[in-house]
Amino acid sequence: MIRFDDIPDIYLISGSTDLRKGIDGYAMIVQDFYHLSPFSDALFLFCNKEHNKLKCLYWDGTGFWLLYKRLEKGTFKWKKDGNGAVVLTHQQFGWLLEGLKTEQKTALKKLNYKYV
Repeated sequence: MIRFDDIPDIYLISGSTDLRKGIDGYAMIVQDFYHLSPFSDALFLFCNKEHNKLKCLYWDGTGFWLLYKRLEKGTFKWKKDGNGAVVLTHQQFGWLLEGLKTEQKTALKKLNYKYV
């Protein structure tokens, strides 16, 4: 069972991807184009050109999971600034799956204070 809250890193591959690929095809994209390990404790998200389909690749330590979500209406929304692997927070991932933009104007930014 996959618990998304337990996955430390979530990468969105921001360019469009041919979603006819299988596990090995997505693992090669992660490894060869983005120089990341598909065997790391991370979730890798791939989207089609129309931004209405999403595939997730995840290694659970014993094998790969390939999850697929197709929207019947609407599109997935994120800032499209080139082709690269964008790191998402769990909150941004939730927003993406709910049909919201990953960059919300009203969201409070986390503050990292070192002293009182």
